[in-house]
Amino acid sequence: MTGIVFHATERRDAVVEFYRERLNATVRLEQPDCTILEFDGFLFGFCERDAADDCGILTFVYPDRDGVDAASERLGDAVVTEPRENETYDIYQCFAEDPEGRTVECQVFLDEGVDIE
Repeated sequence: MTGIVFHATERRDAVVEFYRERLNATVRLEQPDCTILEFDGFLFGFCERDAADDCGILTFVYPDRDGVDAASERLGDAVVTEPRENETYDIYQCFAEDPEGRTVECQVFLDEGVDIE
């Protein structure tokens, strides 16, 4: 079973390019005004609209700290919080913003007992 999270966008091409180039997402489906992307089973889409949705957080989960660090490097100037440990949730994470200001989080669960697959 799967699902898709959709976001309204005013800049579909720039937003799709951001996720493809900086986070290695792949295009799963192109529709007349929507693009559906995939990252390791996470499906998310952007649909051209008159106003952009910029609420919520798109969280990308990596298998280890090195994956988070590499994602942070690819995100480059979009990073707003460098990779760090978050003891409250027992994760290692960084935050960035996409071209429309959506919050992007890259994280790994540090507790080896956590299995979200």
